[in-house]
Amino acid sequence: MPTPHISAAESDIAEAVLLPGDPLRAKFIAETFFDDAREVTSVRNMLGYTGTYKGAPVTAMGTGMGIPSASIYITELVRFYGVKRLIRVGSCGALSTDVALRDVILAIGACTDSGVNRARYGGWDYAATADFGLLSTAATVASAGDRKVHIGNVHSSDSFYNPVETALSTWQSMNVLAVEMEAAGLYAIAAAEGARALAILTVSDHVVTHEETTSDERERTFGDMVALALDTLIADAG
Repeated sequence: MPTPHISAAESDIAEAVLLPGDPLRAKFIAETFFDDAREVTSVRNMLGYTGTYKGAPVTAMGTGMGIPSASIYITELVRFYGVKRLIRVGSCGALSTDVALRDVILAIGACTDSGVNRARYGGWDYAATADFGLLSTAATVASAGDRKVHIGNVHSSDSFYNPVETALSTWQSMNVLAVEMEAAGLYAIAAAEGARALAILTVSDHVVTHEETTSDERERTFGDMVALALDTLIADAG
């Protein structure tokens, strides 16, 4: 049945879901990669589409920016729609000089300055990590297709404009590859609700070199990342 934030019928949502932050990216995914794509929800313009990819049902739905917004949709998808596998497909800012613009990162874990996981975990630190099966499958799929990926920790920040001057240097000193805003929440909710999750991220800008991608470059690279995520879901199901 519909939830306060998702108007789809239960049968309209696939058990595997791609989660871009931008709802228009969900539309792009559906139009570019899905067969028989149809819009299944649009509450607050948070668009969701379901179709098939290589014959397998899959849904793409936006989450908005930040852990609080993403948590609403992730929780409702898993708890009320029975979603079992979730892959975040989003952008990030590189922190490491080993990572270049437009590179793809598989987030093995997500550090965070957010307090939401501590609240969920009784005030203690929770290790927000990816599902190993999805992570290893994505790495295998990437290697088989000669797709270069980095595997490591990212940082999920509550602040896009961080007021703490030492934040970036602290994260870099701990070999964190990139900063984004949702993965730590995704991993914790998936663990609490019995689902499996992975974040696959494209470097859209570089914090150290100050390089940025153009809108055209972001779209092309985003497509490469989405193809990897979809092929990972197919290989994982097999």
